[in-house]
Amino acid sequence: MPVATVLGRALAFRAAYAVVTGGEPMIAPGIVELTQGLRAAGIHVTIETAGTVFLDVACDLMSISPKLANSTPEGPFRAQHERLRLQPDVLKRLMGGYDYQLKFVLAATEDVAEVCAVLDAVQADRRKIILMPEGTDPAVLRERSVWLSELCKREGFRYSPRLHVDLYGNTRGT
Repeated sequence: MPVATVLGRALAFRAAYAVVTGGEPMIAPGIVELTQGLRAAGIHVTIETAGTVFLDVACDLMSISPKLANSTPEGPFRAQHERLRLQPDVLKRLMGGYDYQLKFVLAATEDVAEVCAVLDAVQADRRKIILMPEGTDPAVLRERSVWLSELCKREGFRYSPRLHVDLYGNTRGT
């Protein structure tokens, strides 16, 4: 779909905020043009990205979700995912060029060490760190939220529930 069509549809909502997400929006053809068009219309632009690609986009908040080892899939894409999932130099460029937040999805207490290693590598502002429990089952999310929220209080991080799972369950497109 042409960028002008996407932009026209987005502007028809008359929203003050737009979240550009994907897959990975930073590799989408026309992302620079789309974000510039949104910004020109006076819309606050947030981009949800894994933080592996830098482009000079129009963005008010770069919401970066670096992938932890707990996200590495089994199968033919495992090696490529593992090789590309963390790009500290790209993270630093994004953090230096835009207002940002770093959002990590944790499945176990063992993930905390990897989060801390990433934060040390990129010298992130701890007030801009968001931790979220991994999962789609409400009982699992509740169990993980207990230790994760305590960690957030202790370390000065922010906590985010998986509100879409709470509201809609494990349904695609929410």
